[in-house]
Amino acid sequence: MNNYQNISIRMEDEIVILAIARQDKLNALNLATLSELKSAIQNISIDPTVKALVITGSGDKAFAAGADITEIAALGRESARSFSENGQEIFRLIEVFPKPVIAAVNGYALGGGCELALACHMRIASRNAKLGLPEVSLGILPAFGGTQRLTHLLGKGKALEIMMTGKMIHAEEALALGLVNRLVEKPFDLIKDCKQILQDILKNAPISISKVITSVNAAGQKEGYQVEMDCFADLIETEDFKEGTKAFLEKRIPQFKGM
Repeated sequence: MNNYQNISIRMEDEIVILAIARQDKLNALNLATLSELKSAIQNISIDPTVKALVITGSGDKAFAAGADITEIAALGRESARSFSENGQEIFRLIEVFPKPVIAAVNGYALGGGCELALACHMRIASRNAKLGLPEVSLGILPAFGGTQRLTHLLGKGKALEIMMTGKMIHAEEALALGLVNRLVEKPFDLIKDCKQILQDILKNAPISISKVITSVNAAGQKEGYQVEMDCFADLIETEDFKEGTKAFLEKRIPQFKGM
């Protein structure tokens, strides 16, 4: 599963742990790393043995400290648009991933790294985590979907403050804002805590979980309510729905099969 140079992948209890593996560069997201990330996400999404995904950074200093500034500095107008389009496409694959995706944020998650965390369904952070979108200090803006996802998550006013000041947000403030879901005291406990949360999620009907992801991603869009209705109607026809309601009435634990 791991024929990559810039990321590492391992499976633990049907959960894939994908780590950006460029510790010497604080796990910065250069084009080669983004390409590998795209390939890995596409392959993992269709692997029936995978039940969930955790994305993190190697070591305890950085989740991902932005994109590669050297590559960005060489961009022209057209290549900049392609660069943004490529990043948005990759992070959209994570956002619509049909199984739960948690960002295990250890250390710095800045610029493109913060945008990567925002694309995940949830964010669990260690207390040494620092998140931010400092692109304005370089004369650019977040271009991998960060302007949209941060606004959707925190609201217009706070999103504008974070992006226009470019300041880093420490873990405690990130938790208070709702930028991260939970904090973990020690970085080496991050994966364990993510797996515990995922075990609680994976007890439930897998198709239902997938449809929740689809419906939530449609929130704020005109068709969001329609998507929610369609997903609900689809679920009524599943075997898991029949099993779930039957188990409830029989006062037993349901045995979901993802069908």
